[in-house]
Amino acid sequence: MRLAVIRQRYTPYGGAERFLEAALEALLERGVAISLYTRAWPQTRLQLIEPTIVDPFHVGRLWRDTSFAREVCHRIGEAKVDLVQSHERVTCCDVFRAGDGVHAAYLDERLAAASPVERIALKLSPYHRHVVEAERALFASPWLAAVICNSTMVRDEIRERYGFPDEKLHVIRNAVDGSVFHPGLRAARAAVCEIHRIAPQTTIHLLVGSGYERKGVATAIRALAATPPPAHLIVVGRDSRLARYARLARTLGLSGRVTIAGPQTDPTPYFGAADTFVLPTLYDPCPNAALEAMSTGLPVVTSTKSGAAELVTEHDAGRVCHSRDVEALARHMTDLADPALRERLGANARAAVAALTPDAMTLKLVLLYRELLSASAARRRSAPGAAASAPAPGAPAAESSKSPPPSTAP
Repeated sequence: MRLAVIRQRYTPYGGAERFLEAALEALLERGVAISLYTRAWPQTRLQLIEPTIVDPFHVGRLWRDTSFAREVCHRIGEAKVDLVQSHERVTCCDVFRAGDGVHAAYLDERLAAASPVERIALKLSPYHRHVVEAERALFASPWLAAVICNSTMVRDEIRERYGFPDEKLHVIRNAVDGSVFHPGLRAARAAVCEIHRIAPQTTIHLLVGSGYERKGVATAIRALAATPPPAHLIVVGRDSRLARYARLARTLGLSGRVTIAGPQTDPTPYFGAADTFVLPTLYDPCPNAALEAMSTGLPVVTSTKSGAAELVTEHDAGRVCHSRDVEALARHMTDLADPALRERLGANARAAVAALTPDAMTLKLVLLYRELLSASAARRRSAPGAAASAPAPGAPAAESSKSPPPSTAP
């Protein structure tokens, strides 16, 4: 049997790809052939994956996405595959992994936080309008047999906004490796404090994430200004405007209390140095950094539009507030200056993600693939005339005379 995977930009070090590769490796060991449809084939440990390069010319992100969607669906329509999984919003897939959540929900959060001018620009943006339409077409596709959601938040948003059947929505969370992120990282605290000149008795709040505007870095800095010293905020991650946030900290009189550490090759020492993890993100389907913080034993303060919030609430592993509620965030950060409270919530946090091991999450994916592959094979066997009657979009071309399914491109 053959599985096709669609991922426009395949980054072997990305969180989604690391998780996916573990499942694909298990499928390869079970005799499932795998083709990857992508714009560029990187170096990856899964050498048995057969790459199909789909890289039509484009200028700008709208043309990039529409040209890829059109071409990849054309290629899929001609291919001999049994099941198609996509990480992109295209209609030629049997399985969609909603790793980026629901774009319409994300836009709602952006609009609520935007200035009047920004709001107009967002509403008139051809790119955002395209993504929302592509999303709507995807969830209306008769070929879509399953959606993999990385949080119940995403599952509920898809069901409520698009009326997608609940039985086709599968929650499989991102995995977290407890052998990498664990309380023993605390040994790195002294070194991190020395590097950044942070007094040892300081309560350290950590925020890890790239794209500071969406992650709520400005909100965290403003909340720190309302938090009594000694308290310090460390921000780790990529952003094109690091200096902007350093200026905000200085403007609020926080020089010496905020460290913008930027991107780090190995962020694990920062998890060990921290006392809490804060992520007032605007919208985040399942932030890996929050799961890693919980596995390290840190209490988490995050927003209501974070997929980690459901774990925090269910397991009493921290606090949850609105992404733009500076006062509530400051209050939670102040409360967590209490070492006894941090210890209790941190222990709950580690227990909350203990079951999210790479092996356990990979097994869930493999079982779902096996179920869907079996269903695809059964449909082909039962199709009148051996398959002339519209099988799933990934059905072998030799068995079907149907034309390729439409892409989401206009």
